[in-house]
Amino acid sequence: MKSVMPIQLCLEFVDSPQGSDPSGTASELDVKDWLRHKSKRKKKPGITTAAADTSRLLDEVASEANLAKALLHVANNKGAAGVDGKSVEEVMAQAYRLLPRLSRQLLNGLYRSGEIKRVVIPKPGGGERGLGVPNVIDRWVQQAIHQVLAPLYEVDFHRSSHGFRPARGAQTAIREAKAFVSAGKGWVVSVDLSKFFDRVNHQRLLSRLARKINDKRILRLIHQMLKAKVVLPDGTRVSVEEGTPQGGPLSPLLSNIVLDELDWELERRGLSFVRYADDLNVFVRSERAGARVMEGLTRFIERRLRLKVNEDKTVVDRPEDVHILGFSLRRKPVEKTTEVLLSKKTIIRIRNKVKELTPRNWGQSFEALFRKANEYLEGWVGYFSLCSEEGARTFKVIDAHFRRRVRCIVIRRFHRQRFLRRHLIQRGVSKVAAAKFAYSSRGSWSKSFNPVIHKAYPNRWFSGQLCSLWEKWLLINIPPTEAVSGQLLLSF
Repeated sequence: MKSVMPIQLCLEFVDSPQGSDPSGTASELDVKDWLRHKSKRKKKPGITTAAADTSRLLDEVASEANLAKALLHVANNKGAAGVDGKSVEEVMAQAYRLLPRLSRQLLNGLYRSGEIKRVVIPKPGGGERGLGVPNVIDRWVQQAIHQVLAPLYEVDFHRSSHGFRPARGAQTAIREAKAFVSAGKGWVVSVDLSKFFDRVNHQRLLSRLARKINDKRILRLIHQMLKAKVVLPDGTRVSVEEGTPQGGPLSPLLSNIVLDELDWELERRGLSFVRYADDLNVFVRSERAGARVMEGLTRFIERRLRLKVNEDKTVVDRPEDVHILGFSLRRKPVEKTTEVLLSKKTIIRIRNKVKELTPRNWGQSFEALFRKANEYLEGWVGYFSLCSEEGARTFKVIDAHFRRRVRCIVIRRFHRQRFLRRHLIQRGVSKVAAAKFAYSSRGSWSKSFNPVIHKAYPNRWFSGQLCSLWEKWLLINIPPTEAVSGQLLLSF
């Protein structure tokens, strides 16, 4: 009998009318409805849950219900095409035939991971970060594995681990850090792991996985994914001996499994800490204790975990001077409260972003500028809404800076002074004030702070058009009903 060569699932494209016919392509809505229906189907009698029997996990991973749920997740996340050039939309269009074929290939051991596309993106604080973009089919399989393994490991993860976990995130991490500072732990050991995702030891990772997973087929599948070759931007193919490339759905879970050993070591030593992925902060009561903790942790991380600590970025400092997931913390001894502030790095980054969103030579409409800016600002304030009121006062400064840059754009649009004078008069400025302003020898940035341009473009002109960080913070943090002057004001 002729053997079948194990190859990665190939995409087949045919010309057929759109619709819900499994024999042809279909619209995205039809496919999503079909996948939702498949994902809700009951499991076959022979398939057991991960918690009951870890020797048959691949059956759970390869079930059509699990694969349907995984593809929906990948489709919702979108993302770029991998090395094979196939987009999420192309895979979704062929989901009817690909899903059962992928299930069979996984169960028969014929599935093979494709190569990983290396993409380099700039870091917010400078430098570059390399991301690995798997093919859509590989992201699909990784998500299917994640859905089965995550519940298995979630029950054992430490409570102070907040990254890439359900019902946890940066917000919960900052709340816990705030509690530590409020308890009097006024020094922070901020540990930076150098190129963590590129240095994970494969054998140690697989060994830890094997402690809980008895299905060797799953271990072989994960090992195959870890060993997938990386295609660099110049086309060079590189073999991988260590690391879990960022960019795939499985990578965050594997990183938590690797660092879970560190979490419980910190617990054993009686230390208070907050970890978000590879961002670790340990809270102690004195600088001397911080130095001692940093030395011990460096030794454990490098000798036991075989990872590398970046000594230049690992510091012992006061919480108000440490960048903790974009925030800093400041304790008020008299009031015995802890303020959540924007970190210095975050303030620099948002000011640079405002500058990027408001180029001085902006040539499109202000509606387009505001639309682009609001997409960013609304997401930004949603993340940083945890700031206390004192920290949120910086939002007012950012709002004012943004408005000033827009006024500067207005001034620069009028290359002739008489045109600017005429425009200001149309905006309600007196003729004398408009002439004095327009014919002034000052630069546009200096003029943008002048009362004349403020009269032409007052703050209320921006209201309803440009997202106000301060007003958004108030909406999120101030309840809709408040007592004012002894009377209860109701919001309708």
